[in-house]
Amino acid sequence: MSSENKSKAYQPKILVFACNWCSYAGADMAGVSRLQMPPNCRVIRVMCSARVRPEMILSALFKGIDAVLVLGCHPGDCHYSEGNYYTRRRGIILKKLFDAFGMMQERFQIRWISAAEGVRFSETIREMVERVARLGPNPLGKDHGRFTP
Repeated sequence: MSSENKSKAYQPKILVFACNWCSYAGADMAGVSRLQMPPNCRVIRVMCSARVRPEMILSALFKGIDAVLVLGCHPGDCHYSEGNYYTRRRGIILKKLFDAFGMMQERFQIRWISAAEGVRFSETIREMVERVARLGPNPLGKDHGRFTP
């Protein structure tokens, strides 16, 4: 494959919501450790994973983002006591909603990453990019002509 074709090859766009207290610090640890990660992700710091509302996830997918990853503290370690439990419950309901509408659940993931897990953060990002690259472009996104909000 020529370099021109490689540059035109599909590159997924992934939106990452990271908890300020654990996962965002894990991202920082990955950066300080100089761990290599694909540039396909945009990280948004939120105070708690529970602050990520389902409509934010759906809106991102409908606007052309190929996948959404929500990262939070490990269950039992939430800075706000129960935030990640709310996140987990919302995630289960959201995946059922995806099934009902025929959307691919693989385009939305929740993972728990602590501040000391920079390697895990890096691996999670790489795995998500590889998974979404195999799925191909988001068929719901306006960039792909199927949905226009």
